[in-house]
Amino acid sequence: MTFSSAPDENLPDGPGVYLMYDSQDTILYVGKAKSLKKRVKSYFRVEIEDPKTRALMKQFHHLEYLVTDSEKEALILESNLIKKHLPRYNIRLKDDKRYPYLKVTREDFPRLLVTRRYEDDGADYYGPYTDVKAVRNIIKFLKPVFPLRDCKRMDGPCLNYQIKLCPAPCSGQVSKADYQKQIDQVKLFLEGRYDDIKAIMKDEMLESASQKEYEKAAALRDQLHSLDDILEKQKMELNRNLDQDVIAASADKDLAVVVVFSLRAGKILSKEDFIMEGLPEGLPEDDNSIPESVYSAFLKQYYSGPRPVPGEILIPLLVKDEKIILEWLEDKKGDPVTLKIPETNLERSMVRMVSKNAQIIKDHQKEFKNALLDLKGYLHIPRLPRHIEAFDISNLSGQMAVGSMVVFKDGKPKKNAYRRFKIKTSGPDDYAMMRELLERRYRKLSGADESEEEELPDLIVVDGGRGQLNVALDVLRSYGIQTGVMGLAKEFEHVFVPDVSSPIILPPKSPAMHLLQRIRDEAHRFAISYHRKLRSGEIEHSLLDEIPGVGPKRKQKLLKYFGSLEQVKNAAVDEIARVEGISSNLALVIHDFLQNRG
Repeated sequence: MTFSSAPDENLPDGPGVYLMYDSQDTILYVGKAKSLKKRVKSYFRVEIEDPKTRALMKQFHHLEYLVTDSEKEALILESNLIKKHLPRYNIRLKDDKRYPYLKVTREDFPRLLVTRRYEDDGADYYGPYTDVKAVRNIIKFLKPVFPLRDCKRMDGPCLNYQIKLCPAPCSGQVSKADYQKQIDQVKLFLEGRYDDIKAIMKDEMLESASQKEYEKAAALRDQLHSLDDILEKQKMELNRNLDQDVIAASADKDLAVVVVFSLRAGKILSKEDFIMEGLPEGLPEDDNSIPESVYSAFLKQYYSGPRPVPGEILIPLLVKDEKIILEWLEDKKGDPVTLKIPETNLERSMVRMVSKNAQIIKDHQKEFKNALLDLKGYLHIPRLPRHIEAFDISNLSGQMAVGSMVVFKDGKPKKNAYRRFKIKTSGPDDYAMMRELLERRYRKLSGADESEEEELPDLIVVDGGRGQLNVALDVLRSYGIQTGVMGLAKEFEHVFVPDVSSPIILPPKSPAMHLLQRIRDEAHRFAISYHRKLRSGEIEHSLLDEIPGVGPKRKQKLLKYFGSLEQVKNAAVDEIARVEGISSNLALVIHDFLQNRG
């Protein structure tokens, strides 16, 4: 390991990785080399043609290098360092999503679980998947076909055994060997090897029938039928029995999106999309002219994670590092891997389809990015508001108050991060309710309770004007939190920001205004839906149902007018009579009934 402000004649003439720093010790660039001496010297030529490299060298102060035993080791180390440090001048795979995996645990009687944490614990992981709902549906479909335990403690048998969703290994109802057969078939399914499963199950069924084990044969027959039903849900299918990833990108001068379709046994199992940052200057408008460096960087960073390596990777053009990348992938897979450009009509069609997906996502990303840039400029906040949290309160005259928090990432709702709150503050005090809501949200992010999976937003949006904004600022100051914050008043769509006395009026048709309205409406919808749910619960179970002359409609009108049953109890007869549909005589009956029942 060496530090230097200029190329050193003593640099090794072998493979390794070099890190280029600025004067503040910030890593600007990470590169690998077959010969560290030759590669590093190339940065100090008199004329550097590449604009990006010229900009890099203007900030360069010193470098650090690490020698490796082979170019393949240098490739792996380079990928890991880029993912860890995200250097400004590297092409970077932006992959901050925590994708769900299916996990087959390593236990005597394994379980099938959904997890977002990939660990080196000996378990089998399948994925990643882009949609957690789809993952849960897979488990839902598999349970009746391949019953497995899902309890943490084997202290049954439980209801799942009675409804035939678990073979009850806890009480010895299934042997370890027979249970393992189910696990092996689940693994084959998750690997996309459907024909193998069906062949195994059919052989077992015929064997059971020949041994006159008709009940077991019938159960296997039903399993086969259920499996066929699941497989019919595979809508996109190709006529090739192939494990393959199809990769294509769409790019313009400042944005590249890469999409991966993963095929297993010829069926499309998943689609992932990624943004690439730190791109070469002057990217072409034509997607067919995307430089190979984008694909090279993507391959190295994408497969350096826990993702399975397929037998074939189809990309629009070959990359300069093809040989060393293939060597690394084959070591990782333990089998031969092919990296190829499309040759047949079917392959060209697949790449075009993936490229079209990338183009659509890129266009959407540009639209969102324009809105976020627009918003950053209007609000004068330090960071692009990629992560926005918005808050709203819903109540009836201060009763049954609830709060909502919605989250938008890169201009899109992230619904699994939404939160809802029962407000404990009494009385119709909107400011106090907003204070409680914000304190409950940000208290845990300010100290010892901070969670690894939580992050501060780039922008906080509160529903309301200057008063609600001041409450938000006071809460954030009390926790030492510094981030963008604003209030959005409903009536005139006025935007309130700190240190500006007058509201900001955004152009009604601006991308920023459309985004804020969408966020505000989503927060309001989420709060209202929770409020209605709580109200319906109170409506369903009420003393009012026992009062002669009070039916469902009158009950609902009473609760809507007063806000809660407690308020009806505390009301005078003449107050109750003001409710639409309630006569003076009925008001007296209601009052006396509630007073007598306490």
